[in-house]
Amino acid sequence: MTSFTSRCTIIAAIALSAGCRTPAAQTVASTSISDSAQVQRDIEMLASDDFEGRRTGSVGNNRAADYLASRYAALRLEPTPGKDPSCAAGCAASYLLPIVVFESIRDQPPARLATQNVAGIIRGTDRALRDEYVVIGAHFDHLGRQTVGAMDPHSGDAIRNGADDNASGSAAVLSLARRLALRPTKRSILITHFSGEEQGLLGSARFVENPPVPLATMVAMVNFDMVGRMRDDKLIVYGVATAAEMKSILDSANASAPLRLTAVGDGFGPSDHSSFYSKDLPVLHFFTDSHEDYHRASDDADKINVAGEVCVIDLAERAVRTIADRPTRLTFTKAPASARAASSPSTGSAYFGSIPDMGASDEDGMRISGVSAGGPAEKAGLKGGDLIVEFGGKPVKNIYDYTDAIGSYKPGDSIAVVVLRGTARERITINVTLTRRGG
Repeated sequence: MTSFTSRCTIIAAIALSAGCRTPAAQTVASTSISDSAQVQRDIEMLASDDFEGRRTGSVGNNRAADYLASRYAALRLEPTPGKDPSCAAGCAASYLLPIVVFESIRDQPPARLATQNVAGIIRGTDRALRDEYVVIGAHFDHLGRQTVGAMDPHSGDAIRNGADDNASGSAAVLSLARRLALRPTKRSILITHFSGEEQGLLGSARFVENPPVPLATMVAMVNFDMVGRMRDDKLIVYGVATAAEMKSILDSANASAPLRLTAVGDGFGPSDHSSFYSKDLPVLHFFTDSHEDYHRASDDADKINVAGEVCVIDLAERAVRTIADRPTRLTFTKAPASARAASSPSTGSAYFGSIPDMGASDEDGMRISGVSAGGPAEKAGLKGGDLIVEFGGKPVKNIYDYTDAIGSYKPGDSIAVVVLRGTARERITINVTLTRRGG
């Protein structure tokens, strides 16, 4: 097993020791002790065999949603608007947001999955700002017993419990909800847990298309995905270039008990923050990096570095409070795509720069949720919401057709892309010159 000795862990140990002399240190000690125990309990529950890996649309996924709703109720979060008004704070069922999503698997018709997101509100304290929201979220689904998407197909129908992916992120959101409910911020906080992420951000895509509060009232989204395996104080944070003020906020938040940050500017990437960034919202995405148990049956709760996760939660809380208490909103900026962030899937070296909307319906074509700043697609005039139906003269009915089509081209090739745009489905042909990634 990896040793978890680090500055973060040492500082936490000092704060938790009997030698904590100041009231502030005693507060940190009390918070860290209770957080560590509850974070561990939440991860162990969500990653237990009872939930059978929480695959979207499964009984285990529904049980996990019910568990999250019960935790919301214990924290006395408010139900989101539009729910049964007779169900006041503390009514667990009111936190569930039922949705239907479509899973696309190569050579199979789209599968209809009935599932649910979970959402609740911590009301802000400032009369002028409380109708604005900072969204804090994580996905709670995983692979279940399926080998689709698994890195260990030889394990057959073994339960893939997803302790790090993403019981860890789900527990982090619950921990932040507890802290923020005890000491609310000026703006309101919208606490969210998404289903369908493993099938392609399906739950968060549905969430931003049918939000429980208006998108215009959301000022930022903070996402957690795989934050339970910190090594050597290392933390990756995406989205630092999605608002003019974001880097300064993150640097300031990291000044106390600093972690070894890798800051990535791009707001797109393979997790639910992408759905919000595609709607021009500033985002931060916390991630302690991949590991050998990713998407395997070996991703179990006993391998979680709880002390390290609490350090991530501490840093994130400071950043969230700064964003939520600012007198003005963040200044949104389009960030250049990074090589690490997911953009055009491609089997070749040609780069297009579109962001597939994996949460689209079962209609023929590949809808895009956005385009990477400065990429060929943006320069040619493609927009989020466009439905690609032809790529270089080849029909596109799904993401696999698109992947096959772009893989047959090389950088420098000029191709015609046919899209359907808007509610009128206007058919438009756009000429695009492909490049190399980063070119």
